[in-house]
This record gives sequence, C-alpha cells and structure tokens, in this order.
Amino acid sequence: MIRVVLAGEGLLSPCVTRRVIEQFAARTAAPAVPRLRPDLTNREREVVALAGSGLSDDEIAAHLAVSPATAKTHVARAMVELDARDRAQLVVFAYEAGLVRPGRLP
Repeated sequence: MIRVVLAGEGLLSPCVTRRVIEQFAARTAAPAVPRLRPDLTNREREVVALAGSGLSDDEIAAHLAVSPATAKTHVARAMVELDARDRAQLVVFAYEAGLVRPGRLP
C-alpha cells in the first residue's frame, strides 16, 4: 500500500471504493425509462406491446380480431406517434417502457 502511494498512485479505502461501485452500478443498472406518450391511444399501446413481443402484422390482427390491413395501420400510426424509424425501434421502446417482458405476451 505504501509503495502504491509512493509511486504516485491514489488509494481509496475499501469503504469509499464500495460506495463508488454501488453508485456506478445504480446508475448503469437502472436506465431511464421513457414515459409513455399521453396521446397514445389504448389501442396504440396495445399494438406497441404486441409488436414488441415480436408478433407480425398478421399475428397482431388475429390477436386483436381486426384485418391485417388495420393492424398494419395501427402499427404505422404507433411508429409515427413515437417517432420510431423502424419496427426495431418500436420493439426497443416497448421493452424500455415496460410494456413487454421477455417470454410473455402482453
């Protein structure tokens, strides 16, 4: 320990090191969760969750009991509302917003 300090290196006590690591872990482990836009309709939220679960437009249509064209329109409108440039961004948003969890359909 003395050699480390004599070599010009800094030394932190284990207590301080532990607090620094805890602070860093807390910041990196809890990413900011985007808020759901209040102007999203309930249907758009549902569609985002279904798309986030990996369902195709046809599968979303079957789940919602609508035509595939209607499901595709819902997905497109949700993407516009969320400024998502592609379906992958829609999926990411669904996970970050907590609408979807791995292995579960909404």
